[in-house]
This record gives sequence, structure tokens and C-alpha cells, in this order.
Amino acid sequence: MTINCNGSLINLSTPKVMGILNLTPDSFYDGGKYKNENEILKQTELMLKDGATFIDIGAYSSRPGADHISIEEEKKRILPIVSLLLDKFPEILVSIDTFRSEIAKLCIETGATLINDISSGGLDDKMLPTIGELKVPYIMMHMKGTPKTMKTLDQYDKLIIEINTFFAKKVADAKKCGINDIIIDPGFGFAKNTLQNFEILKYLTLLESHNLPILAGLSRKSMVYKILNNTPQEALNGTTALNTIALLNGASILRVHDVKEAMECITLVNTYNQVD
Repeated sequence: MTINCNGSLINLSTPKVMGILNLTPDSFYDGGKYKNENEILKQTELMLKDGATFIDIGAYSSRPGADHISIEEEKKRILPIVSLLLDKFPEILVSIDTFRSEIAKLCIETGATLINDISSGGLDDKMLPTIGELKVPYIMMHMKGTPKTMKTLDQYDKLIIEINTFFAKKVADAKKCGINDIIIDPGFGFAKNTLQNFEILKYLTLLESHNLPILAGLSRKSMVYKILNNTPQEALNGTTALNTIALLNGASILRVHDVKEAMECITLVNTYNQVD
């Protein structure tokens, strides 16, 4: 499985790491951590050195119950950082975490590479046509509601079947709009409770029926620290354990705060998979 990123073909048959760079003051783990250009450049350089293929920049917090911000505020937070990173690291593959087509378009025109949309076009009906016009890879995630409301929307009859049905429709819609490179993300923590998150992880291979790369975003989430009775700051070891399971069950991309540890997971699982 390969995706075309600015003319570079990225082979996802070997799993890759996407490093998280949150520009929000209220993200659940690293909100407000990167307040100035030096801190942002230092963290990005570290993630690239540790082996990240993609850097995912988000300026709109999607944690449960997060406050809504205007499109102007999102634009103000994200566009200068896209320019800053591309100026400092010209070869960088920047992913933009947004559900707004206008932000997606502006960031791609500034030099970003792919779009990571938590709503799969559900929060902006211009998103899929825009991505089709831009001809960039598109990560679509399963979610119900909005970040503000999703916590109350975790009722399912058959969770995995509903997620697969959701992707069957969304992938068809995306292809009709001319989107060629699609990655699916089951949306751990988005309109799912803790046990539902583990159900998705256990049956992740059932999402392979779409023949598309799967992204797993488990890093330091509540499904880790609630079970371990600790905090996001103490959840790295638990994250590593769940990332390993995700890789064994077919994940092609790990979206993480801690790149070095995720790369170690990939190295070990790759070695494990080589054994007959």
C-alpha cells in the first residue's frame, strides 16, 4: 500500500509513525506545551530525528468536550507554523488535523502534504470535493457528533459492523470526489467508551476488508490511563503496549506523542513478523 505525498511514494506496507504537534492550549496531554517557535521547532526536530514520517499539526482541540473555536482563530494558529516548519525542514511531510475545508485548502497551498479529518467530511460538506481537487492523501476517521457532544453518543448495536458500514459509505463518497489516497482511522475515544475502544483494538483486522491503510491513534488516551489508574503523563508504557497490539492487528500508521518509543514498537514487531 502506497500513498503519494507531494510526488513521494510512501510505502505503508511497512508501518510508519505520525508525530503529534498540538498548537492548542487545551489538548488533553500536551495542551499549551509548545508556546513559541523555538519550542515548536525543537519538538519537530526531535520527532523527525526519532523517525517520524509525518508530523500532524492540529490547532483545534478534539478532546471530549473541547471548546469550539472560530475558523479565523484556527487559521491564525496553524498557517504560520506550517510555513515555519517547511522553511526549516523543506522535506517534511506535514499532515493537517482539521475538519474545515478552508483550512485544509490554505494549508495545502502553503505546502502541507495530507489532511487528517476527524469527521470524514461530516462537519463540512465541502471537505471531500476540496480534497478531490487538491489531490492529496486523506485520513478519514469514524466519529459521531462533534468533540463537544461525542461523549454522549457511544451507543451501538454492533460496533465493528457499524464502523465498517460507515467507512464503506465514506470511502465511496471520497472516491466519487476523486480522492485516490485514503487512510481510515477507527477513532479510538471518539464516541466510544473504554471497553468499546478495546473491542476495536481486538478486532482491528476486520477493518482490513476496505483494503486501505489503517491509522491507530491510541497515544496516552483515557483508554490507557483509566484502566491503569494513572494519568496521561504516566501513560507511555501503556501506550506502547497498545501500539504493539495495533501493529500486530494490522495498523499501518501509529499517531503518537512519543515517536522514539513507537519506532521501537515497529522495529520489534517487524522482527517478530519475519519469523516463520
